Amino acid sequence: MTISIHPHELPQLLDDWPGAKVLSLDCFDTLIWRDCHAPADIFACLPGISPAQRARAEQLARKAERLERGGNEVRIEAIYRALYPNGSDEQIELAIAAELAEEARHCFAFAPTVALMRDAKARGMQLVIVSDTYLDEAQLRQLIAASAGDEIAGLIDRIFCSSTYGKSKGAGLYADVLAKLKVVPGDIVHLGDNRAADVGGVEPFGVNAIHLTQFPQAIREQIRLESGIAAMVEGPAQDRLGAPQPHRAGLALALPQLDDPAEQLGAATLGPIFAGFEYWLQAEAKALAEKHGGTVHWLFLMRDGHLPQLVHQATPQGMANPGHAVELSRFTATAASLTDEKSVFAYAKAELGVRPQTLARQVLMEESEITALLGDLSPEQGNAALWKALRETPRRRRLARRSRDFAERLVAHIRRTVDPQRGDVLMLVDLGYNGSVQNRVDTLLASEFGVHVAGRYLLLREMDSPGLDKKGFVDARHYDAPALEALCANVAVIEQACTRDCGSVIGYEADGAPIRRANDIDPEQSEQREKMQRGALRFVREQADAILRVAEPRRLDLWRRGACAAMARLMFLPQMHELAVIDRFQHDVNLGTEKTVALFDPAIARRGLRERGLFYMRGSERMYLPAELAGQGAATRLALLATRRFGLSLTFADFSEATLPIPAVFATTQDASPQLVTAHATQDGWFMAAIPVGESRYAVALQFGAVCDYLQLVSAFFEDQADFLGQRSEGESGARIAATPEFDTLPEIAPGLYDCREEAGFMIVHPPASAEVGGKILTVVFRPVFTTKVNRVSALEAHRDAEELC
Repeated sequence: MTISIHPHELPQLLDDWPGAKVLSLDCFDTLIWRDCHAPADIFACLPGISPAQRARAEQLARKAERLERGGNEVRIEAIYRALYPNGSDEQIELAIAAELAEEARHCFAFAPTVALMRDAKARGMQLVIVSDTYLDEAQLRQLIAASAGDEIAGLIDRIFCSSTYGKSKGAGLYADVLAKLKVVPGDIVHLGDNRAADVGGVEPFGVNAIHLTQFPQAIREQIRLESGIAAMVEGPAQDRLGAPQPHRAGLALALPQLDDPAEQLGAATLGPIFAGFEYWLQAEAKALAEKHGGTVHWLFLMRDGHLPQLVHQATPQGMANPGHAVELSRFTATAASLTDEKSVFAYAKAELGVRPQTLARQVLMEESEITALLGDLSPEQGNAALWKALRETPRRRRLARRSRDFAERLVAHIRRTVDPQRGDVLMLVDLGYNGSVQNRVDTLLASEFGVHVAGRYLLLREMDSPGLDKKGFVDARHYDAPALEALCANVAVIEQACTRDCGSVIGYEADGAPIRRANDIDPEQSEQREKMQRGALRFVREQADAILRVAEPRRLDLWRRGACAAMARLMFLPQMHELAVIDRFQHDVNLGTEKTVALFDPAIARRGLRERGLFYMRGSERMYLPAELAGQGAATRLALLATRRFGLSLTFADFSEATLPIPAVFATTQDASPQLVTAHATQDGWFMAAIPVGESRYAVALQFGAVCDYLQLVSAFFEDQADFLGQRSEGESGARIAATPEFDTLPEIAPGLYDCREEAGFMIVHPPASAEVGGKILTVVFRPVFTTKVNRVSALEAHRDAEELC
């Protein structure tokens, strides 16, 4: 029976074999791990050659070995001879040295395995490495010493390489190992991560073979998807490591020790993202101190700064300097910035068009004023009334005075929380994504306290260029604008994972104490979020102890790229078990209102795909659209990622090539006109027919009996042309008007299912009762079932094509 062990159990492994005399270890992914997803990712770093060339050379070398000697194991020299068929000995040696140097740079020793090795030596055991590798013993020992250190390499008594013996573990290498060791097989404990090689190839010799389970299946899938999505977000790696995943060791240690799905989600996704963010913040704080002098105060902006602060406090640096939780929101920062008439007027002019009550509260109108001014006015009327009111000089003066008072209270909040001294630095830490709070309070804080203000964000995509000291862990220095826009589109899932269980700040008392609105988030959501945060902290702690290496352990570029891939994977390819954790999450808008919306709703996506096909995704402004598309297949979500990441200008026709012509009659009280209506395929066999409704207020009769035997009708409605064309945001869209179809010789045989075998069967839709018909579209969404009428549809298409030619 195969024995499997998890990484955190390794230090105690030998307790079950007290009489063992030899500890035998696989090398790669058991003792020596890499910073990337797959071994071939190292090839992107090699000078002067491409990964494809290096991979092909290895294939050629192995093929030659099979043909000449019947084996499959080759040395690295043979690989480079195949790569450089005309190369000199010196060129081959230099190329091999370059590959070994890159391997050493991106390899490390897995700490639990090293603990096991030290335990074995303390027990007086012999320690050997048995590896399937194209390196020889000297090269592999050199790599172990260069990546893990001489002390760890010195623990190893002997090394057996498949390239030396011409056979792999699966092909019988362990017979040679036993012959060299001259030890009874039962006295050996062998450990490796490859079940086929390290168990199937070793256990038949009587050796105690243990399988190291690196990751649970869900994590193997996750990091595989991260590797793939990294290539889409940042492009193919050139002259740098492919698919960096410096968090693999932390995942391997943390995940098997967690049973709760929410904690697992936090450790697997939030952990790598915010560990990398913390390492970068520490480097930024050091740089700010060196540049500006004084004390660098870490100000975590609540509420989204809550998890970053927890992660910071879980590190040794954070234990010594835990930072400050300051309650600044876009609402309070903006309210404190409208301190003169000009700024009030400029802000209102820029923001007019949002809900007028929201804008009125933001410029600090009192509730009684808002009620008296806006009452029951429509949004359009309310915006007009508000604009007129804000053009009144006395009113703007009152509002500016309120803003100045508000700013004094905000300053009091910073003073009671931080109390910075002149010459210090306030490092604002937030998720991002435009730095709007900093835009509004930077000048205020700098002038009031005599400090330098610096914003440091997880993700930064500025909408303008205010010239402030802002940087992002992920920003325009590292990724292009479409990539940043794609990431920002789904950032709500990160926000909800980071926040804390309290309402958003909407003001301050005179002494600076925060005034918060009520917290309307379900307690179950708060409980799940706290579990996710505990999981993230577990990852941070495990990661800190997982790696032993000679090279710099926190190379920020690798952590940035790995964290970005983890973030993009969660945003665009969330897995069903992850969505089950957050399926009831609500998102609060946090603009001084109490509005909350569901984080995602799959029913809305299903409806959108039926009505528009993949084109629905192009203009959708859903909070977490990829989650709503879960269950629709990876192709759908990858299409969304590609469209957004590359800023593709695609039209409805690009997404819908299949069409279905339907005979129709357009009728008024005076006349009738036969035409062909073209329905476009959307998804899963559904079609959408969009029929403009003119001022003539005609009825539309669609002859479904001519094109299908059965019809499944999902919806028929009138909507504004601008909404149909995606020219409005979802918040600005007009109301749909439900159509009430009538059916002539199309009997309903089940709810929504109609028998169309009578060729003369029509579905008739009369114009809406509303007087405002012009500019509207009748949209009919249906699924036809074809049997005997397929040829008839082809004939209709041919007839239409002939008419167009004429």
